[in-house]
Amino acid sequence: MPKWFFSGLLFLSVLLGPAKAETDYPLTADSRARAGVPTGELLKFTLEHSRIFPGSAREVLVYVPRQYMPSIPACVYVGQDGLGFNAPVVFDNLIDAKDIPVLIGVFIRPGVTKAAQTNALDRFNRSFEYDGLGPDYARFLLEEVFPAVEKLTTADGRKIRISASGNDRCIGGASSGAVCAFTAAWERPDAFSRVFSSIGTFVGLRGANEYPTLIRQFEPKAIRVYQQDGMEDLNIYGGDWWMANQEMERALSFAGYEHAHVWGDNGHSTKQAAAVFPEAMRFLWKGWPAPVRKGSSRNQFLREILIPGEEWQVASQGHQFTDAPAVNARGDVCFSDIPSSRLFKIVDGQVDVLFPGSHRASGAAFGPDGKLYLTGTASNHVLVCDLASKTDRVLAGGIQGNDLVVRHDGSVYVTEPVDGGTKPGKVWLIPPSGVKRVVDTGLKLPNGITLSPDQSLLYVDDMRSHWIYSYQILPDGSLTNKQRYFHLHSPDTADDSGADGMRCDRDGRVYVATRLGVQICDQAGRVNCILPTPNGRVANLSFGGAGFDLLYCTCGDTVFKRRLRVKGALPFAAPIQPAAPRL
Repeated sequence: MPKWFFSGLLFLSVLLGPAKAETDYPLTADSRARAGVPTGELLKFTLEHSRIFPGSAREVLVYVPRQYMPSIPACVYVGQDGLGFNAPVVFDNLIDAKDIPVLIGVFIRPGVTKAAQTNALDRFNRSFEYDGLGPDYARFLLEEVFPAVEKLTTADGRKIRISASGNDRCIGGASSGAVCAFTAAWERPDAFSRVFSSIGTFVGLRGANEYPTLIRQFEPKAIRVYQQDGMEDLNIYGGDWWMANQEMERALSFAGYEHAHVWGDNGHSTKQAAAVFPEAMRFLWKGWPAPVRKGSSRNQFLREILIPGEEWQVASQGHQFTDAPAVNARGDVCFSDIPSSRLFKIVDGQVDVLFPGSHRASGAAFGPDGKLYLTGTASNHVLVCDLASKTDRVLAGGIQGNDLVVRHDGSVYVTEPVDGGTKPGKVWLIPPSGVKRVVDTGLKLPNGITLSPDQSLLYVDDMRSHWIYSYQILPDGSLTNKQRYFHLHSPDTADDSGADGMRCDRDGRVYVATRLGVQICDQAGRVNCILPTPNGRVANLSFGGAGFDLLYCTCGDTVFKRRLRVKGALPFAAPIQPAAPRL
């Protein structure tokens, strides 16, 4: 062994202090081979040339039970850090007892990228792959590991086939592997719905410490979780593992997830996990093939906003890139398909072309005059469209507008990123006279813009940060008391929130299209809940429908809608005084 290995062990022993005697958690009969129980087969291969984790290679072990028949795609359990928890023996026994379905076990080592030359360092990917948040590991499983597994054949000639349903898939791991397992399900609950977490590293290494907050704020997902940890788990530079796992458990309970946990008194050890693994599998697979259901969260915002049983629906699809949703006084919604430079309208659920030439509008809003105001990215004009006559005119030129909002008095606020965000952006005011003027500068990339329901405040989000700015509006339309007010979440895959379109409901909540979904803030500037969209994308949003209780989201090639308990505020209408904000 190299000297650095032993010095590292010495440092860790000093950091952790003297080892404490561990409680003995004996294996149950479910983890011991039984006479007469069919024994599964283990296959092994090396997965190389990953596209998602470039240059990495790893060993993969595949367990195939004797009961598996290729005519029926099998359920699957994915284990991180290779084979663990006596899983093949446990699976043999539980499958034989019909306590779990017939399943394939896929046990994966973390990736290693070998040095390109001698006397150079290899790259060990474990923390990068396991501790990091985001969709990459789920993609790795779905796009690279599973296809490779399905190329295998057992010794007696059975081809491996894995079910495509997330309800038929379980994923688990220990320590950082537990984070990896949870992240795969969190990012893709459609692909992995059951999670086993042992001594999970839900601490501040690569962002997993944020999960308890995100779990409380996100609309619940269809995931079932079993946790294990010990009170003598690590308490080091990254955080307190024991407290972090309890925080996860409390967050899952608050958010209504179906979950179970078992706590012990050991340290960072899988001894207890191995002992409870059979019971964890029974819990995670109970009731199968009935699907895992979403729970009911105690999040007050979600309860005030969502209607039980009302899910996202497709309002329009087959476009290229949708943006600029706007609603008129009747609740009719229009939106832009930017690449095709066309405006579409949605009236009573029917979609039709509204205006053939939209100037590639990225922002749109109706005014008190019933006309449609657009930021034309193709013309660098702010335009006013008369939909009755199918004509438009220039309200103001020389503005590379992004988004806009129209007040009840007909004045227009427009965001303008300058040179693609390489220079500080601008916020313009265009009064009914058409004499434009800059009322703010300095944001990195000003994007979405909206008004508070009483129209005393202007909100502008900065796409290149995690902030929404709040301004007070003076009688002449000028802005004052600028403040970085709303704090948004950013995903692990980006350095910013990607904030785009915004709207307010009549109670003063602010709805923001972001990389994580629709983040919904209270009037005090805090994200209270997050609604992910079905395809994981959202650029802009608007309330619409006859009762203004339908939330429309432009999501790439598709526009989704969802009925809510709340009603949207209309900036072009008379101001509304919302209820006093919660402190």
